[in-house]
Amino acid sequence: MNARLAEQATADAAATDRELLQRAQASRVYDVAHETALDDAPLLSARLGARVLLKREDQQPVFSFKLRGAYNRMVQLDAAQRACGVVAASAGNHAQGVALAAAKLGIRAVIVMPVTAPQVKIDAVRRLGGDFVEVMLAGDSYSDAQEAAARVQAERGSVFVHPFDDLDVIAGQATVGLELLRQCPDNLHAVFVPVGGGGLLSGIAACIKAQRPGVKVIGVQATDSDAMARSLENGERALLNEVGLFADGTAVKQVGALTFALCQRHVDAMLRVDTDAICAAIRDVYQETRCVPEPSGALALAGLKQYAAAHGDIDGALAAVVSGANMNFDRLRFVAERAEVGEQREAVFAVTIPEERGSFRRFCAALGQHSITEFNYRIGDATRAHLFVGIQTTGRNEREALATAFRAQAFDVLDLTDDELAKLHLRHMIGGRSPLADDERIYRFEFPERPGALTRFLGHMHPDWNISLFHYRNQGADYGRILVGIQVPADEQPAFRQFLDTLGYPHCDESENPAYRLLLRE
Repeated sequence: MNARLAEQATADAAATDRELLQRAQASRVYDVAHETALDDAPLLSARLGARVLLKREDQQPVFSFKLRGAYNRMVQLDAAQRACGVVAASAGNHAQGVALAAAKLGIRAVIVMPVTAPQVKIDAVRRLGGDFVEVMLAGDSYSDAQEAAARVQAERGSVFVHPFDDLDVIAGQATVGLELLRQCPDNLHAVFVPVGGGGLLSGIAACIKAQRPGVKVIGVQATDSDAMARSLENGERALLNEVGLFADGTAVKQVGALTFALCQRHVDAMLRVDTDAICAAIRDVYQETRCVPEPSGALALAGLKQYAAAHGDIDGALAAVVSGANMNFDRLRFVAERAEVGEQREAVFAVTIPEERGSFRRFCAALGQHSITEFNYRIGDATRAHLFVGIQTTGRNEREALATAFRAQAFDVLDLTDDELAKLHLRHMIGGRSPLADDERIYRFEFPERPGALTRFLGHMHPDWNISLFHYRNQGADYGRILVGIQVPADEQPAFRQFLDTLGYPHCDESENPAYRLLLRE
Protein backbone atom coordinates (compact mmCIF):
# COMPACT_ATOMS: atom_id res chain seq x y z
CA MET A 1 0.00 0.00 0.00
CA ASN A 2 2.76 2.42 0.96
CA ALA A 3 4.65 1.55 -2.22
CA ARG A 4 1.56 2.33 -4.32
CA LEU A 5 1.11 5.65 -2.51
CA ALA A 6 4.75 6.51 -3.11
CA GLU A 7 4.41 5.62 -6.80
CA GLN A 8 1.30 7.78 -7.08
CA ALA A 9 3.03 10.69 -5.34
CA THR A 10 5.97 10.37 -7.74
CA ALA A 11 3.62 10.29 -10.71
CA ASP A 12 1.72 13.33 -9.43
CA ALA A 13 4.97 15.24 -8.93
CA ALA A 14 6.13 14.38 -12.44
CA ALA A 15 2.79 15.53 -13.86
CA THR A 16 3.06 18.83 -11.98
CA ASP A 17 6.58 19.32 -13.31
CA ARG A 18 5.46 18.68 -16.89
CA GLU A 19 2.48 21.00 -16.54
CA LEU A 20 4.65 23.74 -15.05
CA LEU A 21 7.13 23.54 -17.93
CA GLN A 22 4.31 23.64 -20.47
CA ARG A 23 2.70 26.64 -18.80
CA ALA A 24 6.03 28.45 -18.64
CA GLN A 25 6.70 27.81 -22.33
CA ALA A 26 3.20 29.04 -23.25
CA SER A 27 3.07 31.94 -20.78
CA ARG A 28 1.89 35.43 -21.75
CA VAL A 29 4.56 37.30 -19.82
CA TYR A 30 5.92 39.08 -22.89
CA ASP A 31 2.74 41.10 -23.21
CA VAL A 32 4.26 43.29 -20.48
CA ALA A 33 7.76 41.99 -19.75
CA HIS A 34 10.80 41.66 -21.94
CA GLU A 35 13.72 39.25 -22.11
CA THR A 36 16.36 40.76 -19.86
CA ALA A 37 20.10 40.71 -20.42
CA LEU A 38 22.49 38.10 -19.08
CA ASP A 39 25.53 40.29 -18.50
CA ASP A 40 29.10 39.24 -17.89
CA ALA A 41 30.60 40.63 -14.69
CA PRO A 42 34.30 40.93 -15.55
CA LEU A 43 35.40 42.56 -12.27
CA LEU A 44 33.80 39.85 -10.16
CA SER A 45 34.96 37.12 -12.53
CA ALA A 46 38.56 38.22 -12.15
CA ARG A 47 38.24 38.50 -8.37
CA LEU A 48 36.48 35.16 -7.82
CA GLY A 49 38.34 33.13 -10.42
CA ALA A 50 35.17 32.00 -12.19
CA ARG A 51 32.96 33.46 -14.90
CA VAL A 52 30.14 35.42 -13.23
CA LEU A 53 26.91 36.29 -15.04
CA LEU A 54 24.14 38.62 -13.88
CA LYS A 55 20.57 37.99 -15.00
CA ARG A 56 19.24 41.55 -15.06
CA GLU A 57 15.60 41.41 -13.91
CA ASP A 58 16.13 44.92 -12.54
CA GLN A 59 15.70 46.01 -16.18
CA GLN A 60 11.99 45.13 -16.29
CA PRO A 61 9.41 47.95 -16.58
CA VAL A 62 8.68 47.65 -12.84
CA PHE A 63 12.39 47.05 -12.02
CA SER A 64 11.61 43.51 -10.84
CA PHE A 65 10.81 40.03 -12.17
CA LYS A 66 7.48 40.00 -10.31
CA LEU A 67 5.38 41.34 -13.19
CA ARG A 68 5.97 38.03 -15.02
CA GLY A 69 4.03 35.90 -12.55
CA ALA A 70 1.41 38.51 -11.69
CA TYR A 71 0.48 39.15 -15.32
CA ASN A 72 0.56 35.47 -16.29
CA ARG A 73 -1.93 34.73 -13.50
CA MET A 74 -4.26 37.65 -14.21
CA VAL A 75 -4.37 37.20 -17.98
CA GLN A 76 -5.83 33.69 -17.37
CA LEU A 77 -8.91 35.08 -15.53
CA ASP A 78 -12.25 34.65 -17.26
CA ALA A 79 -14.78 37.46 -17.70
CA ALA A 80 -16.66 36.67 -14.47
CA GLN A 81 -13.48 36.63 -12.41
CA ARG A 82 -12.28 39.89 -13.95
CA ALA A 83 -15.58 41.52 -13.07
CA CYS A 84 -15.06 40.55 -9.40
CA GLY A 85 -11.64 42.19 -9.35
CA VAL A 86 -8.51 40.93 -7.65
CA VAL A 87 -6.79 41.36 -4.32
CA ALA A 88 -3.09 40.88 -3.60
CA ALA A 89 -0.64 41.12 -0.73
CA SER A 90 2.92 42.20 -1.33
CA ALA A 91 5.96 43.88 0.17
CA GLY A 92 6.22 45.87 -3.02
CA ASN A 93 7.46 44.17 -6.18
CA HIS A 94 4.52 41.77 -6.66
CA ALA A 95 2.28 44.74 -5.94
CA GLN A 96 3.82 46.63 -8.84
CA GLY A 97 3.32 43.67 -11.13
CA VAL A 98 -0.33 43.36 -10.13
CA ALA A 99 -0.83 47.11 -10.55
CA LEU A 100 0.66 47.11 -14.04
CA ALA A 101 -1.39 44.04 -15.03
CA ALA A 102 -4.58 45.58 -13.62
CA ALA A 103 -4.12 48.74 -15.67
CA LYS A 104 -3.19 46.73 -18.78
CA LEU A 105 -6.16 44.34 -18.49
CA GLY A 106 -8.69 46.81 -17.04
CA ILE A 107 -9.19 44.85 -13.80
CA ARG A 108 -9.92 46.48 -10.44
CA ALA A 109 -7.34 45.56 -7.79
CA VAL A 110 -6.96 46.03 -4.05
CA ILE A 111 -3.31 45.68 -3.06
CA VAL A 112 -2.35 45.29 0.59
CA MET A 113 1.22 46.24 1.48
CA PRO A 114 2.98 46.19 4.87
CA VAL A 115 3.56 49.58 6.43
CA THR A 116 7.29 48.79 6.29
CA ALA A 117 7.30 48.61 2.48
CA PRO A 118 9.73 51.14 0.95
CA GLN A 119 7.97 54.34 -0.08
CA VAL A 120 9.45 54.05 -3.57
CA LYS A 121 7.47 50.82 -4.05
CA ILE A 122 4.22 52.22 -2.61
CA ASP A 123 4.44 55.26 -4.89
CA ALA A 124 5.20 53.05 -7.89
CA VAL A 125 2.14 50.86 -7.24
CA ARG A 126 -0.15 53.88 -7.22
CA ARG A 127 1.46 55.29 -10.34
CA LEU A 128 1.35 52.02 -12.32
CA GLY A 129 -2.19 51.08 -11.32
CA GLY A 130 -3.75 54.51 -11.55
CA ASP A 131 -7.53 54.48 -11.06
CA PHE A 132 -7.68 50.67 -11.23
CA VAL A 133 -5.76 50.14 -7.98
CA GLU A 134 -6.55 50.78 -4.31
CA VAL A 135 -3.53 50.54 -1.96
CA MET A 136 -4.01 49.49 1.66
CA LEU A 137 -1.21 49.43 4.26
CA ALA A 138 -1.38 46.79 7.01
CA GLY A 139 1.12 45.03 9.28
CA ASP A 140 4.90 44.90 9.40
CA SER A 141 5.62 42.03 6.97
CA TYR A 142 4.26 40.27 3.92
CA SER A 143 2.56 37.68 6.14
CA ASP A 144 0.69 40.42 8.01
CA ALA A 145 -0.41 41.97 4.73
CA GLN A 146 -1.54 38.56 3.48
CA GLU A 147 -3.86 38.15 6.47
CA ALA A 148 -5.41 41.56 5.77
CA ALA A 149 -5.78 40.68 2.07
CA ALA A 150 -7.60 37.47 3.00
CA ARG A 151 -10.15 39.52 4.93
CA VAL A 152 -10.65 41.84 1.95
CA GLN A 153 -11.11 38.86 -0.34
CA ALA A 154 -13.76 37.36 1.96
CA GLU A 155 -15.64 40.66 2.15
CA ARG A 156 -15.59 41.48 -1.58
CA GLY A 157 -15.46 38.08 -3.27
CA SER A 158 -12.34 39.06 -5.24
CA VAL A 159 -9.81 36.69 -6.79
CA PHE A 160 -6.63 36.43 -4.74
CA VAL A 161 -3.47 36.77 -6.84
CA HIS A 162 -0.86 34.96 -4.78
CA PRO A 163 2.69 36.30 -5.03
CA PHE A 164 4.26 32.84 -5.14
CA ASP A 165 2.11 29.80 -4.32
CA ASP A 166 0.18 29.50 -7.58
CA LEU A 167 1.10 27.41 -10.63
CA ASP A 168 0.48 30.22 -13.15
CA VAL A 169 2.51 32.67 -11.03
CA ILE A 170 5.34 30.15 -10.74
CA ALA A 171 5.18 29.48 -14.50
CA GLY A 172 5.53 33.20 -15.17
CA GLN A 173 8.57 33.45 -12.92
CA ALA A 174 10.00 30.28 -14.51
CA THR A 175 10.47 32.14 -17.78
CA VAL A 176 13.53 33.74 -16.16
CA GLY A 177 15.13 30.29 -16.10
CA LEU A 178 14.09 29.49 -19.68
CA GLU A 179 15.66 32.73 -20.86
CA LEU A 180 18.83 32.08 -18.93
CA LEU A 181 19.29 28.66 -20.56
CA ARG A 182 18.78 30.16 -24.03
CA GLN A 183 21.24 32.93 -23.30
CA CYS A 184 23.94 30.69 -21.80
CA PRO A 185 24.43 27.71 -24.12
CA ASP A 186 28.00 27.25 -22.84
CA ASN A 187 29.02 25.40 -19.71
CA LEU A 188 26.86 26.60 -16.80
CA HIS A 189 27.85 25.35 -13.36
CA ALA A 190 25.19 26.89 -11.09
CA VAL A 191 22.37 29.40 -10.94
CA PHE A 192 21.80 31.39 -7.73
CA VAL A 193 18.28 32.62 -6.99
CA PRO A 194 16.93 34.87 -4.20
CA VAL A 195 14.20 33.26 -2.11
CA GLY A 196 11.25 34.64 -0.20
CA GLY A 197 8.13 32.51 -0.63
CA GLY A 198 9.83 30.41 -3.30
CA GLY A 199 7.97 31.29 -6.52
CA LEU A 200 11.04 32.36 -8.47
CA LEU A 201 13.30 29.63 -7.11
CA SER A 202 10.82 26.79 -7.63
CA GLY A 203 9.97 27.89 -11.17
CA ILE A 204 13.58 28.37 -12.26
CA ALA A 205 14.68 25.11 -10.60
CA ALA A 206 11.91 23.00 -12.16
CA CYS A 207 12.55 24.30 -15.68
CA ILE A 208 16.34 24.12 -15.49
CA LYS A 209 16.28 20.57 -14.13
CA ALA A 210 13.84 19.55 -16.90
CA GLN A 211 16.11 20.85 -19.65
CA ARG A 212 19.64 20.81 -18.21
CA PRO A 213 19.67 18.61 -15.07
CA GLY A 214 23.43 18.91 -14.55
CA VAL A 215 23.17 22.61 -13.70
CA LYS A 216 23.01 23.27 -9.96
CA VAL A 217 20.20 25.52 -8.70
CA ILE A 218 20.98 27.18 -5.37
CA GLY A 219 18.62 29.35 -3.35
CA VAL A 220 19.88 32.27 -1.26
CA GLN A 221 18.16 33.82 1.75
CA ALA A 222 18.92 36.46 4.35
CA THR A 223 19.94 34.90 7.66
CA ASP A 224 17.00 36.57 9.41
CA SER A 225 14.40 35.53 6.79
CA ASP A 226 15.34 31.91 6.06
CA ALA A 227 11.97 30.16 5.95
CA MET A 228 12.79 28.07 2.86
CA ALA A 229 16.18 26.97 4.15
CA ARG A 230 14.66 25.85 7.46
CA SER A 231 11.79 24.13 5.69
CA LEU A 232 14.07 22.10 3.43
CA GLU A 233 16.31 21.20 6.36
CA ASN A 234 13.35 20.04 8.47
CA GLY A 235 11.39 18.32 5.69
CA GLU A 236 8.29 20.42 6.38
CA ARG A 237 7.26 24.04 6.04
CA ALA A 238 8.61 26.15 8.88
CA LEU A 239 6.78 29.16 10.29
CA LEU A 240 9.05 31.97 11.46
CA ASN A 241 7.96 34.13 14.37
CA GLU A 242 9.73 37.19 12.96
CA VAL A 243 11.53 38.13 9.77
CA GLY A 244 14.19 40.73 9.07
CA LEU A 245 13.13 43.76 7.07
CA PHE A 246 16.36 44.88 5.41
CA ALA A 247 15.77 42.51 2.49
CA ASP A 248 12.06 43.36 2.54
CA GLY A 249 11.28 41.71 -0.80
CA THR A 250 12.06 38.28 0.62
CA ALA A 251 10.77 38.81 4.18
CA VAL A 252 8.30 35.90 4.28
CA LYS A 253 7.41 33.98 7.45
CA GLN A 254 6.24 30.82 5.65
CA VAL A 255 6.90 29.54 2.14
CA GLY A 256 4.17 28.16 -0.10
CA ALA A 257 3.06 24.52 -0.06
CA LEU A 258 3.49 24.18 -3.84
CA THR A 259 6.79 26.07 -3.95
CA PHE A 260 8.13 24.00 -1.05
CA ALA A 261 7.31 20.72 -2.81
CA LEU A 262 8.93 21.89 -6.05
CA CYS A 263 12.05 23.07 -4.21
CA GLN A 264 12.30 19.77 -2.38
CA ARG A 265 12.52 18.00 -5.74
CA HIS A 266 14.71 20.38 -7.70
CA VAL A 267 16.85 22.67 -5.52
CA ASP A 268 20.40 21.50 -4.90
CA ALA A 269 21.29 23.69 -1.91
CA MET A 270 20.35 26.73 0.15
CA LEU A 271 22.70 29.45 1.38
CA ARG A 272 22.23 32.11 4.04
CA VAL A 273 23.93 35.53 3.88
CA ASP A 274 24.01 38.37 6.38
CA THR A 275 23.29 42.07 5.95
CA ASP A 276 26.94 43.02 5.43
CA ALA A 277 27.32 40.46 2.64
CA ILE A 278 24.17 41.79 0.96
CA CYS A 279 25.48 45.36 1.14
CA ALA A 280 28.78 44.25 -0.39
CA ALA A 281 26.87 42.53 -3.22
CA ILE A 282 24.83 45.70 -3.85
CA ARG A 283 28.07 47.56 -4.34
CA ASP A 284 29.42 44.80 -6.62
CA VAL A 285 26.37 45.05 -8.88
CA TYR A 286 26.77 48.82 -9.01
CA GLN A 287 30.44 48.55 -9.92
CA GLU A 288 29.63 46.10 -12.74
CA THR A 289 26.47 47.75 -14.12
CA ARG A 290 26.17 51.27 -12.62
CA CYS A 291 22.72 50.18 -11.37
CA VAL A 292 21.78 49.82 -7.70
CA PRO A 293 19.78 46.68 -6.79
CA GLU A 294 17.55 46.53 -3.76
CA PRO A 295 18.76 44.25 -0.92
CA SER A 296 16.68 41.26 -2.11
CA GLY A 297 17.93 41.93 -5.63
CA ALA A 298 21.52 41.40 -4.48
CA LEU A 299 20.86 38.29 -2.39
CA ALA A 300 21.73 35.84 -5.15
CA LEU A 301 25.07 37.48 -5.87
CA ALA A 302 25.95 37.47 -2.17
CA GLY A 303 25.31 33.72 -2.16
CA LEU A 304 27.30 33.24 -5.36
CA LYS A 305 30.30 34.95 -3.78
CA GLN A 306 29.99 32.79 -0.67
CA TYR A 307 29.83 29.65 -2.83
CA ALA A 308 32.83 30.67 -4.96
CA ALA A 309 34.94 31.37 -1.87
CA ALA A 310 34.14 27.93 -0.46
CA HIS A 311 34.61 25.82 -3.61
CA GLY A 312 37.83 26.97 -5.25
CA ASP A 313 38.19 25.79 -8.86
CA ILE A 314 34.76 25.81 -10.52
CA ASP A 315 34.09 24.24 -13.89
CA GLY A 316 31.61 26.50 -15.65
CA ALA A 317 29.87 29.83 -15.24
CA LEU A 318 28.04 31.04 -12.14
CA ALA A 319 24.84 33.01 -12.77
CA ALA A 320 23.03 35.19 -10.22
CA VAL A 321 19.53 36.56 -10.69
CA VAL A 322 19.50 40.30 -9.90
CA SER A 323 15.81 40.22 -9.08
CA GLY A 324 14.94 43.87 -8.46
CA ALA A 325 16.09 47.46 -8.09
CA ASN A 326 13.38 49.19 -6.09
CA MET A 327 15.77 50.71 -3.58
CA ASN A 328 14.83 53.51 -1.22
CA PHE A 329 17.40 56.27 -1.68
CA ASP A 330 17.73 56.86 2.06
CA ARG A 331 19.11 53.32 2.49
CA LEU A 332 22.18 54.03 0.41
CA ARG A 333 24.17 55.57 3.26
CA PHE A 334 23.69 52.44 5.37
CA VAL A 335 24.57 50.20 2.41
CA ALA A 336 27.76 52.12 1.65
CA GLU A 337 28.83 52.01 5.29
CA ARG A 338 28.26 48.27 5.70
CA ALA A 339 29.57 47.17 2.30
CA GLU A 340 33.21 47.57 3.34
CA VAL A 341 32.72 45.24 6.32
CA GLY A 342 30.71 42.80 4.20
CA GLU A 343 33.59 42.54 1.76
CA GLN A 344 36.06 42.30 4.66
CA ARG A 345 37.60 45.54 3.40
CA GLU A 346 37.07 47.32 6.71
CA ALA A 347 38.02 46.19 10.18
CA VAL A 348 36.56 47.98 13.21
CA PHE A 349 38.44 48.12 16.50
CA ALA A 350 38.19 49.62 19.96
CA VAL A 351 41.78 50.42 20.98
CA THR A 352 42.79 51.60 24.45
CA ILE A 353 45.99 53.65 24.63
CA PRO A 354 47.68 55.48 27.51
CA GLU A 355 46.55 59.09 27.91
CA GLU A 356 50.08 60.41 27.54
CA ARG A 357 52.24 62.31 25.08
CA GLY A 358 53.34 60.20 22.12
CA SER A 359 50.53 57.65 22.29
CA PHE A 360 48.87 58.90 19.11
CA ARG A 361 52.16 58.66 17.25
CA ARG A 362 52.69 55.07 18.40
CA PHE A 363 49.17 54.29 17.33
CA CYS A 364 49.84 55.75 13.85
CA ALA A 365 53.06 53.74 13.61
CA ALA A 366 51.11 50.55 14.31
CA LEU A 367 48.74 51.41 11.45
CA GLY A 368 51.57 51.44 8.93
CA GLN A 369 50.29 52.27 5.43
CA HIS A 370 46.65 51.32 6.09
CA SER A 371 43.99 53.92 5.34
CA ILE A 372 41.69 54.93 8.18
CA THR A 373 37.98 54.91 7.34
CA GLU A 374 36.77 56.18 10.71
CA PHE A 375 38.33 57.62 13.85
CA ASN A 376 36.38 58.57 17.00
CA TYR A 377 37.79 59.67 20.32
CA ARG A 378 36.68 61.75 23.32
CA ILE A 379 38.83 62.34 26.38
CA GLY A 380 37.15 60.77 29.38
CA ASP A 381 39.84 59.26 31.58
CA ALA A 382 42.99 60.83 32.98
CA THR A 383 45.07 57.71 32.34
CA ARG A 384 43.57 55.92 29.30
CA ALA A 385 42.11 56.89 25.91
CA HIS A 386 39.51 54.72 24.15
CA LEU A 387 39.59 54.97 20.35
CA PHE A 388 36.97 53.71 17.92
CA VAL A 389 38.71 53.17 14.58
CA GLY A 390 37.81 51.74 11.18
CA ILE A 391 40.67 50.60 8.94
CA GLN A 392 40.74 49.48 5.31
CA THR A 393 41.87 45.87 4.94
CA THR A 394 42.03 43.18 2.28
CA GLY A 395 40.69 40.34 4.41
CA ARG A 396 40.49 38.62 7.79
CA ASN A 397 44.23 37.81 7.93
CA GLU A 398 45.10 41.49 7.64
CA ARG A 399 42.58 42.30 10.35
CA GLU A 400 44.32 39.86 12.70
CA ALA A 401 47.72 41.30 11.81
CA LEU A 402 46.52 44.78 12.75
CA ALA A 403 45.29 43.57 16.13
CA THR A 404 48.71 41.98 16.69
CA ALA A 405 50.47 45.24 15.76
CA PHE A 406 48.37 47.19 18.26
CA ARG A 407 49.08 44.70 21.02
CA ALA A 408 52.79 44.91 20.23
CA GLN A 409 52.53 48.59 21.28
CA ALA A 410 50.99 47.43 24.59
CA PHE A 411 47.55 48.69 23.52
CA ASP A 412 44.42 46.80 24.55
CA VAL A 413 42.38 45.81 21.45
CA LEU A 414 38.77 44.74 20.99
CA ASP A 415 37.79 43.59 17.48
CA LEU A 416 34.30 44.99 16.77
CA THR A 417 34.09 44.07 13.07
CA ASP A 418 31.33 41.53 13.68
CA ASP A 419 29.64 43.39 16.54
CA GLU A 420 26.18 44.68 15.49
CA LEU A 421 25.85 47.03 18.48
CA ALA A 422 29.11 48.74 17.64
CA LYS A 423 28.43 48.99 13.90
CA LEU A 424 24.87 50.20 14.22
CA HIS A 425 24.99 52.46 17.27
CA LEU A 426 28.17 52.90 19.29
CA ARG A 427 30.20 54.28 16.37
CA HIS A 428 27.84 57.28 16.35
CA MET A 429 27.83 57.80 20.12
CA ILE A 430 31.50 58.44 20.86
CA GLY A 431 31.65 61.81 22.60
CA GLY A 432 29.74 63.72 25.24
CA ARG A 433 30.81 66.17 27.89
CA SER A 434 34.09 65.63 29.67
CA PRO A 435 35.34 67.24 32.90
CA LEU A 436 38.91 66.67 31.66
CA ALA A 437 38.54 68.84 28.53
CA ASP A 438 40.04 72.00 30.06
CA ASP A 439 41.05 74.80 27.68
CA GLU A 440 39.48 72.91 24.77
CA ARG A 441 39.26 74.51 21.34
CA ILE A 442 37.18 72.83 18.62
CA TYR A 443 38.22 72.97 14.96
CA ARG A 444 36.92 71.58 11.71
CA PHE A 445 39.61 70.62 9.18
CA GLU A 446 39.44 69.58 5.54
CA PHE A 447 42.01 67.75 3.47
CA PRO A 448 42.05 66.05 0.04
CA GLU A 449 40.76 62.51 0.53
CA ARG A 450 43.40 60.05 -0.61
CA PRO A 451 45.01 56.93 0.90
CA GLY A 452 46.98 57.75 4.04
CA ALA A 453 45.68 61.34 4.27
CA LEU A 454 44.38 61.04 7.81
CA THR A 455 47.54 59.37 9.05
CA ARG A 456 49.59 62.22 7.58
CA PHE A 457 47.29 64.75 9.26
CA LEU A 458 47.78 63.07 12.64
CA GLY A 459 51.52 63.09 12.05
CA HIS A 460 51.44 66.88 11.60
CA MET A 461 49.64 67.54 14.88
CA HIS A 462 51.93 69.35 17.32
CA PRO A 463 52.84 67.22 20.37
CA ASP A 464 52.71 70.19 22.77
CA TRP A 465 48.89 70.25 22.79
CA ASN A 466 46.71 67.36 23.85
CA ILE A 467 43.94 66.07 21.57
CA SER A 468 40.74 65.81 23.61
CA LEU A 469 38.26 64.92 20.86
CA PHE A 470 38.57 63.46 17.36
CA HIS A 471 35.94 62.43 14.85
CA TYR A 472 36.45 61.33 11.24
CA ARG A 473 34.49 59.12 8.84
CA ASN A 474 35.44 58.49 5.22
CA GLN A 475 32.20 59.28 3.33
CA GLY A 476 33.62 58.72 -0.15
CA ALA A 477 33.81 62.44 -0.89
CA ASP A 478 36.66 64.36 -2.52
CA TYR A 479 37.58 65.97 0.81
CA GLY A 480 37.97 64.41 4.22
CA ARG A 481 36.33 66.29 7.07
CA ILE A 482 37.37 65.91 10.69
CA LEU A 483 36.44 67.50 14.00
CA VAL A 484 39.28 67.92 16.50
CA GLY A 485 39.30 69.11 20.09
CA ILE A 486 42.70 70.46 21.22
CA GLN A 487 43.55 71.61 24.73
CA VAL A 488 45.34 74.95 24.45
CA PRO A 489 45.87 77.12 27.57
CA ALA A 490 45.06 80.81 27.13
CA ASP A 491 48.70 81.92 27.29
CA GLU A 492 49.57 79.55 24.42
CA GLN A 493 46.84 80.75 22.03
CA PRO A 494 49.21 82.94 19.91
CA ALA A 495 51.61 80.04 19.40
CA PHE A 496 48.71 77.74 18.56
CA ARG A 497 47.33 80.14 15.95
CA GLN A 498 50.78 80.33 14.39
CA PHE A 499 50.87 76.52 14.30
CA LEU A 500 47.50 76.46 12.50
CA ASP A 501 48.79 78.93 9.90
CA THR A 502 51.75 76.68 9.12
CA LEU A 503 49.75 73.43 9.20
CA GLY A 504 48.49 73.96 5.66
CA TYR A 505 44.96 72.52 6.10
CA PRO A 506 41.79 74.64 5.71
CA HIS A 507 40.18 74.96 9.13
CA CYS A 508 37.35 76.65 11.00
CA ASP A 509 37.17 77.47 14.70
CA GLU A 510 33.89 76.03 16.12
CA SER A 511 34.65 76.66 19.78
CA GLU A 512 31.70 79.06 20.14
CA ASN A 513 29.28 76.90 18.15
CA PRO A 514 26.10 76.65 20.28
CA ALA A 515 25.61 72.94 19.48
CA TYR A 516 29.14 72.16 20.66
CA ARG A 517 28.64 74.16 23.83
CA LEU A 518 25.33 72.44 24.54
CA LEU A 519 26.34 68.83 23.83
CA LEU A 520 30.10 68.54 24.37
CA ARG A 521 31.15 71.31 26.74
CA GLU A 522 30.96 70.77 30.48
